[in-house]
Amino acid sequence: MGEHRQRYSEEFKKETVKFAQEQQQKKTMREIAAELKLPLSCLHDWMTKYREFENEPVAAEERLKKLEQQLKEKERELMKKDK
Repeated sequence: MGEHRQRYSEEFKKETVKFAQEQQQKKTMREIAAELKLPLSCLHDWMTKYREFENEPVAAEERLKKLEQQLKEKERELMKKDK
């Protein structure tokens, strides 16, 4: 007989990706997939398709500083364009 493949709803996939994003600071993708009893390849595919960056915490203070610097540079560019 053939292999039985599990089918997951779009909502389940999106919620799984959101959960994985929240857990990434504490666990590896492999650990998250094992905890959810999902193939790692499925989790990676879903992350690629459904990842939303606003669900991810800023990893470190230096990352936050870099993002703030980029924002200031963009603001300066926009001010120059407006003049």
